Amino acid sequence: MTDPLTSELLELALEAARRAGALLRDGRPADLGVAATKSSPIDVVTEMDIAAEKLITGFLAEHRPDDGVLGEEGASSEGTSGVRWVIAPLDGTVNYLYGLPTWAVSIAAELRGETVVGVVEAPMRGETYQAVRGGGAYANGTALRVRPAPPLDQALVSTGFNYVATVRSHQADVVQRLIPRLRDIRRSGSAAIDLCDVGAGRLDGYYERGLSPWDLAAGDLIAREAGAVTGGRPGERPSGELTIAAPAGVFEPLQALLEEFGAWHD
Repeated sequence: MTDPLTSELLELALEAARRAGALLRDGRPADLGVAATKSSPIDVVTEMDIAAEKLITGFLAEHRPDDGVLGEEGASSEGTSGVRWVIAPLDGTVNYLYGLPTWAVSIAAELRGETVVGVVEAPMRGETYQAVRGGGAYANGTALRVRPAPPLDQALVSTGFNYVATVRSHQADVVQRLIPRLRDIRRSGSAAIDLCDVGAGRLDGYYERGLSPWDLAAGDLIAREAGAVTGGRPGERPSGELTIAAPAGVFEPLQALLEEFGAWHD
């Protein structure tokens, strides 16, 4: 059972994500190009990222004008209600630009600083992931559960890389040291989908350095509500410094190796 406020936030997040996902799926121009860059020339923004964020923030403002907003493409307001929306309108922009299917809309709602609702819409998969704090995680109405933890050397783990060349070089060094200890490494290009895949039992673990709040807010809640342990460096929460998600039994040895290998710094 959820309280009326959480139920309202979930329904709004689901509808906003559905609308944005449909816009991105059905409205992608054949000649889609780069509208702007961020941290480097290959860290791109398309016109569709911007359009999707405007759609989401406009829809949420219409229904809850007093809420705060933190959006990847610049939407930012404090609000007065105690609720803040954390939005990645298009997580996996480079995949989207190239016509690859692994991209998503990610919307989380925080209440007084704690994430209470998370929705990740993956239109090309035909999947909608959702979670409410304390209420479990679901994909298209089916409850999600992490895989039973294998030994670390049998774990399939996903990661991601920064768009700044010097940072990526260090991240590649970490992967080179880590991969002999695992079954294999995957790299999807969407943090939100990777976190959901941990929750859905499609991955045994995920880690990444350099995420922003909008990259991880919804997916982190979904993974946790599906039974994953999430964190960063030992004793810390997921953050831009380091984000890890995995079932108990994989999380602890993976975190220890990432700490040893310096995955938390550039």
